Amino acid sequence: MSELPDWMYAPRLEGWLADDLDHLPEAPRHTELIDGALVFMMSPQRSWHSRAVSALIAVLEDLAPDDFLAEREMAIKLNRRNRPEPDLVVATTEYDPDRTWFAPTDVALVIEVVSPESADRDRMVKLRKYAEAGIPHYWVIEEEDGLPVAYVYEIDPNLSAYSPAGIFRGRLRRPVPFPVDIDLDALVPAPKASKASKASKASKASKASKASEASKGRKRAD
Repeated sequence: MSELPDWMYAPRLEGWLADDLDHLPEAPRHTELIDGALVFMMSPQRSWHSRAVSALIAVLEDLAPDDFLAEREMAIKLNRRNRPEPDLVVATTEYDPDRTWFAPTDVALVIEVVSPESADRDRMVKLRKYAEAGIPHYWVIEEEDGLPVAYVYEIDPNLSAYSPAGIFRGRLRRPVPFPVDIDLDALVPAPKASKASKASKASKASKASKASEASKGRKRAD
Protein backbone atom coordinates (compact mmCIF):
# COMPACT_ATOMS: atom_id res chain seq x y z
CA MET A 1 0.00 0.00 0.00
CA SER A 2 1.42 3.38 -1.01
CA GLU A 3 2.10 5.99 1.63
CA LEU A 4 0.28 9.30 1.75
CA PRO A 5 2.21 12.32 0.48
CA ASP A 6 3.75 14.45 3.21
CA TRP A 7 1.35 17.37 2.69
CA MET A 8 -1.66 15.21 3.67
CA TYR A 9 -0.39 14.75 7.24
CA ALA A 10 -1.82 17.31 9.66
CA PRO A 11 0.85 19.65 11.05
CA ARG A 12 -0.46 19.39 14.63
CA LEU A 13 -2.31 16.94 16.91
CA GLU A 14 -5.58 18.89 16.79
CA GLY A 15 -5.66 18.52 13.00
CA TRP A 16 -5.83 21.15 10.31
CA LEU A 17 -6.90 24.76 10.87
CA ALA A 18 -8.92 26.98 8.53
CA ASP A 19 -5.93 29.18 7.67
CA ASP A 20 -3.92 26.11 6.59
CA LEU A 21 -6.01 25.76 3.44
CA ASP A 22 -4.51 28.98 2.05
CA HIS A 23 -1.08 27.30 2.16
CA LEU A 24 -1.86 23.90 0.63
CA PRO A 25 -1.23 24.28 -3.10
CA GLU A 26 -1.09 20.50 -3.46
CA ALA A 27 -4.66 20.01 -2.21
CA PRO A 28 -7.33 19.29 -4.84
CA ARG A 29 -9.77 22.02 -5.76
CA HIS A 30 -12.83 22.33 -3.53
CA THR A 31 -11.06 20.81 -0.50
CA GLU A 32 -13.09 21.48 2.65
CA LEU A 33 -12.20 21.46 6.33
CA ILE A 34 -14.68 19.80 8.69
CA ASP A 35 -13.78 19.47 12.38
CA GLY A 36 -10.08 19.73 11.62
CA ALA A 37 -10.12 17.06 8.90
CA LEU A 38 -9.62 17.63 5.17
CA VAL A 39 -12.53 16.54 2.98
CA PHE A 40 -11.84 15.95 -0.71
CA MET A 41 -14.39 15.78 -3.52
CA MET A 42 -13.33 12.49 -5.08
CA SER A 43 -16.31 11.69 -7.30
CA PRO A 44 -16.71 13.27 -10.76
CA GLN A 45 -19.27 16.08 -10.79
CA ARG A 46 -22.56 15.18 -12.46
CA SER A 47 -23.95 17.37 -15.23
CA TRP A 48 -27.23 17.80 -13.30
CA HIS A 49 -25.35 19.26 -10.33
CA SER A 50 -23.25 21.58 -12.50
CA ARG A 51 -26.26 22.88 -14.44
CA ALA A 52 -28.31 23.45 -11.29
CA VAL A 53 -25.50 25.45 -9.66
CA SER A 54 -24.82 27.50 -12.81
CA ALA A 55 -28.50 28.32 -13.28
CA LEU A 56 -28.98 29.24 -9.62
CA ILE A 57 -26.03 31.64 -9.57
CA ALA A 58 -27.37 33.35 -12.70
CA VAL A 59 -30.87 33.69 -11.21
CA LEU A 60 -29.62 34.95 -7.84
CA GLU A 61 -27.29 37.50 -9.45
CA ASP A 62 -30.34 38.85 -11.29
CA LEU A 63 -32.61 38.88 -8.22
CA ALA A 64 -30.18 40.11 -5.56
CA PRO A 65 -30.22 43.81 -4.65
CA ASP A 66 -27.06 45.85 -5.18
CA ASP A 67 -25.89 45.35 -1.59
CA PHE A 68 -25.82 41.55 -1.99
CA LEU A 69 -23.15 39.48 -3.71
CA ALA A 70 -23.69 35.97 -5.11
CA GLU A 71 -20.66 33.65 -5.44
CA ARG A 72 -20.25 29.98 -6.32
CA GLU A 73 -17.81 27.55 -4.67
CA MET A 74 -16.37 30.05 -2.19
CA ALA A 75 -15.35 28.87 1.29
CA ILE A 76 -16.76 30.15 4.56
CA LYS A 77 -14.41 30.26 7.54
CA LEU A 78 -16.93 29.22 10.21
CA ASN A 79 -14.26 28.92 12.94
CA ARG A 80 -10.66 27.71 13.40
CA ARG A 81 -11.45 24.08 12.55
CA ASN A 82 -14.26 24.38 9.98
CA ARG A 83 -14.03 25.86 6.50
CA PRO A 84 -16.64 24.31 4.19
CA GLU A 85 -17.02 25.33 0.56
CA PRO A 86 -20.72 25.53 -0.32
CA ASP A 87 -21.99 25.46 -3.88
CA LEU A 88 -23.39 28.99 -3.59
CA VAL A 89 -23.08 31.86 -1.15
CA VAL A 90 -25.05 35.09 -1.02
CA ALA A 91 -23.16 37.64 1.04
CA THR A 92 -23.62 41.22 2.19
CA THR A 93 -20.14 42.43 1.33
CA GLU A 94 -18.37 44.06 -1.58
CA TYR A 95 -16.67 42.14 -4.36
CA ASP A 96 -12.98 41.44 -3.71
CA PRO A 97 -11.04 39.84 -6.57
CA ASP A 98 -8.51 38.34 -4.12
CA ARG A 99 -11.06 36.84 -1.75
CA THR A 100 -10.63 33.14 -0.87
CA TRP A 101 -13.27 32.90 1.90
CA PHE A 102 -16.19 34.67 3.56
CA ALA A 103 -16.76 35.33 7.25
CA PRO A 104 -20.08 33.88 8.45
CA THR A 105 -21.19 37.34 9.63
CA ASP A 106 -21.12 38.47 5.98
CA VAL A 107 -23.21 35.55 4.69
CA ALA A 108 -26.99 35.86 4.29
CA LEU A 109 -27.70 32.61 2.44
CA VAL A 110 -25.91 29.34 1.77
CA ILE A 111 -27.06 26.85 -0.87
CA GLU A 112 -25.87 23.27 -1.23
CA VAL A 113 -26.87 21.22 -4.29
CA VAL A 114 -26.75 17.66 -3.01
CA SER A 115 -24.49 15.08 -4.63
CA PRO A 116 -24.46 11.40 -3.65
CA GLU A 117 -21.06 11.70 -1.95
CA SER A 118 -21.98 14.91 -0.08
CA ALA A 119 -25.53 14.00 0.95
CA ASP A 120 -24.90 13.34 4.65
CA ARG A 121 -22.71 16.41 5.05
CA ASP A 122 -25.18 18.70 3.26
CA ARG A 123 -28.28 17.37 5.04
CA MET A 124 -26.94 16.98 8.58
CA VAL A 125 -23.38 18.15 9.28
CA LYS A 126 -23.54 21.47 7.45
CA LEU A 127 -27.13 22.06 8.54
CA ARG A 128 -25.86 22.17 12.11
CA LYS A 129 -22.60 24.01 11.48
CA TYR A 130 -24.06 26.81 9.36
CA ALA A 131 -26.71 27.39 12.03
CA GLU A 132 -24.18 27.42 14.87
CA ALA A 133 -22.21 30.05 12.90
CA GLY A 134 -25.35 32.23 12.73
CA ILE A 135 -25.95 32.12 8.96
CA PRO A 136 -29.60 33.19 8.59
CA HIS A 137 -30.73 31.09 5.61
CA TYR A 138 -29.84 27.66 4.24
CA TRP A 139 -31.24 25.94 1.14
CA VAL A 140 -30.63 22.30 0.31
CA ILE A 141 -31.40 21.46 -3.33
CA GLU A 142 -32.23 17.82 -3.93
CA GLU A 143 -32.99 15.95 -7.15
CA GLU A 144 -36.44 14.35 -7.41
CA ASP A 145 -37.42 12.61 -10.66
CA GLY A 146 -34.80 14.66 -12.47
CA LEU A 147 -36.07 18.02 -11.17
CA PRO A 148 -34.86 20.27 -8.32
CA VAL A 149 -36.63 20.36 -4.98
CA ALA A 150 -35.65 23.06 -2.47
CA TYR A 151 -35.59 22.33 1.26
CA VAL A 152 -35.50 25.76 2.89
CA TYR A 153 -34.35 26.55 6.42
CA GLU A 154 -34.37 29.75 8.46
CA ILE A 155 -32.42 30.26 11.65
CA ASP A 156 -34.07 30.55 15.05
CA PRO A 157 -31.73 33.05 16.76
CA ASN A 158 -32.86 31.94 20.21
CA LEU A 159 -31.69 28.37 19.58
CA SER A 160 -28.86 28.88 17.07
CA ALA A 161 -30.58 26.18 15.04
CA TYR A 162 -32.51 26.07 11.79
CA SER A 163 -36.27 25.72 11.55
CA PRO A 164 -37.78 24.28 8.34
CA ALA A 165 -39.37 27.05 6.27
CA GLY A 166 -40.82 24.85 3.54
CA ILE A 167 -40.27 22.29 0.81
CA PHE A 168 -40.66 23.78 -2.66
CA ARG A 169 -41.34 22.01 -5.95
CA GLY A 170 -41.86 23.73 -9.27
CA ARG A 171 -41.49 27.25 -7.90
CA LEU A 172 -39.63 28.78 -4.97
CA ARG A 173 -41.09 32.01 -3.61
CA ARG A 174 -39.59 33.57 -0.47
CA PRO A 175 -39.53 37.10 0.98
CA VAL A 176 -36.07 36.61 2.57
CA PRO A 177 -33.16 37.27 2.46
CA PHE A 178 -34.65 39.37 -0.38
CA PRO A 179 -37.74 38.77 -2.56
CA VAL A 180 -37.14 35.51 -4.43
CA ASP A 181 -39.22 33.93 -7.20
CA ILE A 182 -37.42 31.04 -8.90
CA ASP A 183 -38.76 28.60 -11.48
CA LEU A 184 -37.06 25.47 -10.12
CA ASP A 185 -38.00 23.26 -13.06
CA ALA A 186 -36.23 25.67 -15.42
CA LEU A 187 -32.89 25.27 -13.64
CA VAL A 188 -32.10 22.01 -15.44
CA PRO A 189 -33.17 20.45 -18.76
CA ALA A 190 -36.51 18.64 -18.51
CA PRO A 191 -36.19 14.89 -17.87
CA LYS A 192 -36.78 12.70 -20.92
CA ALA A 193 -39.94 11.24 -19.42
CA SER A 194 -41.28 14.75 -18.87
CA LYS A 195 -40.46 15.74 -22.45
CA ALA A 196 -42.15 12.60 -23.77
CA SER A 197 -45.20 13.27 -21.61
CA LYS A 198 -45.46 16.84 -22.90
CA ALA A 199 -45.05 15.64 -26.48
CA SER A 200 -47.74 13.02 -25.94
CA LYS A 201 -50.13 15.59 -24.48
CA ALA A 202 -49.44 17.96 -27.36
CA SER A 203 -50.07 15.16 -29.87
CA LYS A 204 -53.35 14.20 -28.19
CA ALA A 205 -54.43 17.85 -28.09
CA SER A 206 -53.62 18.21 -31.79
CA LYS A 207 -55.58 15.06 -32.67
CA ALA A 208 -58.52 16.23 -30.55
CA SER A 209 -58.47 19.60 -32.29
CA LYS A 210 -58.41 17.99 -35.73
CA ALA A 211 -61.25 15.65 -34.76
CA SER A 212 -63.28 18.59 -33.51
CA GLU A 213 -62.72 20.52 -36.76
CA ALA A 214 -63.69 17.45 -38.80
CA SER A 215 -66.85 17.03 -36.75
CA LYS A 216 -67.78 20.69 -37.29
CA GLY A 217 -67.15 20.26 -41.03
CA ARG A 218 -69.52 17.27 -41.20
CA LYS A 219 -72.22 19.17 -39.35
CA ARG A 220 -71.96 22.10 -41.76
CA ALA A 221 -72.19 19.67 -44.70
CA ASP A 222 -75.34 18.15 -43.23
